[in-house]
Amino acid sequence: MPCPPHPVSRRAALLSALAAVSPWALVQGKARAAAAPLEWPTRPLKIIVGFPAGSSPDITARTFAEPLSKALGQPVIVDNKVGAGGNIGADALAKARDGHTIGLMINGNLTIAKLLNPALSYDPLKDLAPLSLVGTSPLILTAPLNQPGVPATGSAHAFFAAARNGGDTWSYGTPGVGTVGHIGTELLKSRSAINPVHVPYPGYAQVANAMLGGQLQLALLPPALALAQVRAGKLRAIGLTSAGRSPLAPDLPSLSEAGVRDFSLEIWNAFAAPAGMPPSVRARLAALIGEIARSQEVRSKLFQQGWQTVGSSPEGLANRIQADTVLLGAVIAMRAIRAE
Repeated sequence: MPCPPHPVSRRAALLSALAAVSPWALVQGKARAAAAPLEWPTRPLKIIVGFPAGSSPDITARTFAEPLSKALGQPVIVDNKVGAGGNIGADALAKARDGHTIGLMINGNLTIAKLLNPALSYDPLKDLAPLSLVGTSPLILTAPLNQPGVPATGSAHAFFAAARNGGDTWSYGTPGVGTVGHIGTELLKSRSAINPVHVPYPGYAQVANAMLGGQLQLALLPPALALAQVRAGKLRAIGLTSAGRSPLAPDLPSLSEAGVRDFSLEIWNAFAAPAGMPPSVRARLAALIGEIARSQEVRSKLFQQGWQTVGSSPEGLANRIQADTVLLGAVIAMRAIRAE
């Protein structure tokens, strides 16, 4: 009797299939999309955000709401559907059938959600259509100022040497299992030969507080939070997760400069639509969103929020979705990560 396929083999097969998905097919969405109405929009446009009011995705969505309203001649309403790391909002977007609903999504909702939880009620590659990648940002590898075995003024190389010596007596914090901070640190572990233990927290603020209290030895934090603590003299920045230096923190080296080879990771946010939205409506929205993102006023606002502006085409976002799904999916398979 033949043996059933090993779970890792099934995951590897899934990743191979994802790598072969055509970005253009992702942009086109489902074949069932109806023809666009002669006049659109005929009612207010809704932007679903899977995070609470005041969160980074919410602030970004509201930054676009006013200029979108002016361009469309209709009110634009931000609808916060909170929970499950943004997946409740993404599921609501996938099920929207009114032709007047889009969503502001983060990385995971458009890439690895189904890999982390095969029982998820929506499939980001089938049920959502990319509109525009609007902002990207590196994370910052951050550590306490005073750590045993780590020179106070030492280099990033000295930090990694201490981390390797610390082994699993060190720990790192994230906002939860399956987040980019979690998967990204597991990728960092595989590329730098360090082995800290994962400790999940409700959010990044609690992670920073745990480092301040000495419960954690490292964490990947968003720039706004990390730099505030670094400038206040409370935490130490080791390096950026981007491939090179970033204008968001121009004085900080990338981790590749610290000897972590082939390591590049960013968080990002993007607009998506239900796959069933008429293609011509999606095309109009994508063009408007990209134009708004690239305007000087919105570029400045996004930079202040900690984002490097992109304003891509749907094809550009589809390519990013595909690349990140393969990169992060490989870590999920390697580490057997599953959403809790």
